[in-house]
Amino acid sequence: MRKLASRRQRDKLGLFACEGEDLVAAALDAGLEPVDVLVDAERPVLEDRLRRSELVASELMGELSSLAHPARVIGVFRRADLRSGTDAPLGIALWHVGDPGNVGTIVRTADALGPAFVALSAGCADPAGPKALRASMGALFRVPLARFDEAPRPWVGLVPRGGRPLVELELGERVTFVLGAERDGLSAEVAEQCDELASIPLAEGAESLNVAVAAAIALYERKRR
Repeated sequence: MRKLASRRQRDKLGLFACEGEDLVAAALDAGLEPVDVLVDAERPVLEDRLRRSELVASELMGELSSLAHPARVIGVFRRADLRSGTDAPLGIALWHVGDPGNVGTIVRTADALGPAFVALSAGCADPAGPKALRASMGALFRVPLARFDEAPRPWVGLVPRGGRPLVELELGERVTFVLGAERDGLSAEVAEQCDELASIPLAEGAESLNVAVAAAIALYERKRR
């Protein structure tokens, strides 16, 4: 479990750790079977839902947990058991979005305003990393993931300015919104691959929106229609 704090180890082992009863319960609700589970012996939780678990001392749970208040349960799950695919008619494709909090928030938003998938390029934060997983509030277990180049067309690239106003853009039954890195946005190469470029009008003097906020507005606009 200590190894799984490292993305390299998560990729190598094909596993990730999930801290806290809410996230572990969300995984169980989605049908995932944990590989291993540690439960605080002094504060046991989810005992009726776990086929097997190891009771460990509270001090050890405190050493393992990355939370301010140590988790009462930590589960290890297989990456391969997460949902995947692009069957949903709506999607978000992220290009080099490196902040795990943003990635997790976008997954949570896709769950709330979907059904929608999230496609990730190389250079994106790991959606199964601790911070992204917490930000997703368990939505990671419900939202299908895909590779960036698997995202179906049409692609609507969101840019801070210069695109057609999002509210004026015709959105068909299927659309993938493409968003870029927090600081640099979409690369010129990716922007050229988009079928349309759209902008969310900003107040005078404002530079840009947070990428997770922009994704939320785009998903809401599509759902509103």
